[in-house]
Amino acid sequence: MRSAEITRDTAETKIRVRINLDGTGSYDNRTGIGFFDHMLDQLARHSLIDMEITCEGDLHIDDHHSVEDTGIALGQALAKALGDKRGIKRYGACLLPMDDALVRAALDLSARPYLVWNVDLPTPKIGTFDTELVREFFQAFSTHGGITLHVDQLHGLNSHHIAEAAFKAVARALREAVETDPRKSDAVPSTKGTL
Repeated sequence: MRSAEITRDTAETKIRVRINLDGTGSYDNRTGIGFFDHMLDQLARHSLIDMEITCEGDLHIDDHHSVEDTGIALGQALAKALGDKRGIKRYGACLLPMDDALVRAALDLSARPYLVWNVDLPTPKIGTFDTELVREFFQAFSTHGGITLHVDQLHGLNSHHIAEAAFKAVARALREAVETDPRKSDAVPSTKGTL
C-alpha cells in the first residue's frame, strides 16, 4: 500500500498528516479553519486519496501558518508515499467547471517543484478565510511534494466557486498522475530512469 504519515511540530503549528494513495477518497480533516477543511475534503474526495489531517495552529494570529504548514506536510506525505515513483502515470490534467468558474490544472510529479498560478479571486475573504492563502497552500504543497503545477482560471466571478474549482481540478489531475500505469507498472516514467 502506498501510504505515508508525516508529523510537523513547530512553534507555530502541530500537524499530523496521514494519506493512502490507493484509497477511496475518505477524509477526516481538522485544521480549525472551516473553509480550508472544506477544501481539503474536496482534495481528498476527488483525488481518491484517503486523507487525515489534524492541525493545531496559532489561529489567534491568523490562518497563514496553519494553511502553509499543512501544505508543506501534505506535500511531504505525498512525496514519501510515492517513493521512487515506479509505475505511476506521472502527469495529470483536468478542466473543471463549477457554476461560473472554470479552472484548468495540469501537473507533473517530476520532483522539480514549480507553481504557475493564474487565478484571480475577486474578494479578499471567503467568510473569514483570506483568499490569498489558497495560493500559499498550493505553493507549499507543490514545493514540498516535488510537483510542477499549473493552475489557470479561465472564467469565474465568485471567489468560493473559483477556489473550490481549483482544489477539485488539482485533485482530479493528482488522481490521474498517481495512478499506476498498467502498461508500465514496473518502470519509473522517465528516460533518465529516476525522478
